[in-house]
Amino acid sequence: MTPEKRHIGKQQGCAGVNESGFRNLVSGQTKGVPASCLRLALGVASIGYGLAMRLREALFRRGWKSVHRAAVPVISLGNVTTGGTGKTPLVVMVCQLLLETGLRPGIVSRGYRAVDGGANDEKLVLNLLCPGVPHEQNPDRAAAADSLTLTDGVDAIVMDDGFQHRRLHRDLDIVLIDATNPFGYGYLLPRGLLREPLSSLRRADVAIITRADLVDERVLAEIERSITVAAPQLADRILRVVFQPTSLRSPDGRSMALSEAATRPVYLMAGIGNPNAFQTTAVRAGMGVVGTSWFPDHHHYSDEDLNLVRQKAAASGDASIVTTLKDLVKLPLGCHNVQALEIAAMFPNPQYADVLRELIRRAVGR
Repeated sequence: MTPEKRHIGKQQGCAGVNESGFRNLVSGQTKGVPASCLRLALGVASIGYGLAMRLREALFRRGWKSVHRAAVPVISLGNVTTGGTGKTPLVVMVCQLLLETGLRPGIVSRGYRAVDGGANDEKLVLNLLCPGVPHEQNPDRAAAADSLTLTDGVDAIVMDDGFQHRRLHRDLDIVLIDATNPFGYGYLLPRGLLREPLSSLRRADVAIITRADLVDERVLAEIERSITVAAPQLADRILRVVFQPTSLRSPDGRSMALSEAATRPVYLMAGIGNPNAFQTTAVRAGMGVVGTSWFPDHHHYSDEDLNLVRQKAAASGDASIVTTLKDLVKLPLGCHNVQALEIAAMFPNPQYADVLRELIRRAVGR
């Protein structure tokens, strides 16, 4: 297990108790002497983590740790922070672009927080949104890529959350930056949410700023400046993406117009890395949000969890419960009065789509 995985595991342990409390602590929102002392201790721990990550980077850079090259082109999507940056809609977009070129893509992912060896929430969502695209989960992404190539006949691999998985060679390295929290409060784990120093962006072929519509132009310009300072090769390869709400989906697969959620109060429930961004998207979709229940990322809901949410929604004016697709796929089929807000990744500027399409074309043509 890498140092990053150990620190993420510790962070997720904190999140199980109070994820928002942890974020408030590392962001500096929690005040007082005890909080300052705890941040100092986390800062000391992050020094050791940073040294371990730099050593790992040096081992790969000098060829002392081997890199496996798959038999087909590999496109990786990942990020430099923990938490949600919106990878799943981008994985869907890349798969669709590959299908448009006549290729048969396959997806490989780690399978984080899968239960009893089954599919985790992200795989369930991708199975729904990318029907017919094979998807293999394995902490060893190189083995997963070889398996898909041999048994499923894929001719391109899309690696989900692969920026830190250096053992599998990639022909296009896409890094996602969340506009609402681009650099993990400016600190490495566990003091902040950065998985690697920003200098790691030099490995990327393109940077995509997600949720670009949730911050103003001044903030976006500052994010782009920081990316360019850390990785000058990305100066003309920084794209912007927005997540556009498209519909509501019920557990039985029925789709409904967004206007249906505007007729009554809405109570939000989610176990994702960036719930505040989800709430902002829901409000922008015209929903009258009257309350929220946030759970740790990749949370598996118990009957007790769902009953508590139902009670809170009922007490908030008999509100409809709206969640994310990532959460909906884990709920029992008989779970009524819950719908998922479906979103799609879209480029606000058509030129961004052209840039990504050309980069993918070059990658799969090598």
